[in-house]
Amino acid sequence: MPMHNATLVFDLDGTLVDTAPDLVAATNHALADLALPPVPAETLRHAIGFGARRMIVVGLKETGVTLDEPEIDRLLARFLAYYEPNLARESRPFEGAIAALEQFRSEGARLAVCTNKRLALAEQLLAELGVRDLFAAVAGRDTFPVHKPHPGHLTGTIALAGGDKAAAVMVGDTGIDIETARTAGIPSIACTFGYSDVPVATYEPDTVIDSYADLDAAVRKLLARAPAS
Repeated sequence: MPMHNATLVFDLDGTLVDTAPDLVAATNHALADLALPPVPAETLRHAIGFGARRMIVVGLKETGVTLDEPEIDRLLARFLAYYEPNLARESRPFEGAIAALEQFRSEGARLAVCTNKRLALAEQLLAELGVRDLFAAVAGRDTFPVHKPHPGHLTGTIALAGGDKAAAVMVGDTGIDIETARTAGIPSIACTFGYSDVPVATYEPDTVIDSYADLDAAVRKLLARAPAS
């Protein structure tokens, strides 16, 4: 299946990059301000797709602490102050991700990132990992007036990349990504190795992959279904 007109849009955390170690460290750094014990990574990783604030709230719930909104805001600021200089300390692309992206690029596909991470942090992470130049566009939660699961986040990302919605595929790891793609009318590929709190197939994506070794065949199959543009 030709790739020259394709736009492949990827979620970031849990899809392209295993960011859990650094996000969990930042969450526990914020919670340590209250002298709370560290929350296990397995407890926090399922909240990653919902953003830093949700991770803090989940951490507080796990430790039995209830705070008002201003206090949560204060912990969020503490989280961000720690995370920004440490966001690529242990975060790494998933095995096979970069090779797959480079292959798609070599065949003429446009690549983009659509993430609920703040744009500046997403750009910084991709730059520190040395992969920013692979992407025609990066759109964070603050790039447009809307963010995932609003379909405008995904369609806006495709437009930003200079792509065509009719020849686009979304790759993500949570129900948020699948819902976004579905409401935008774009086929979706779900990664089983990400941060979903339930088996990601539960959300009925168009197809599921267990590793990046499966991505090429999945993308070509979905693009073959697309109407000619």
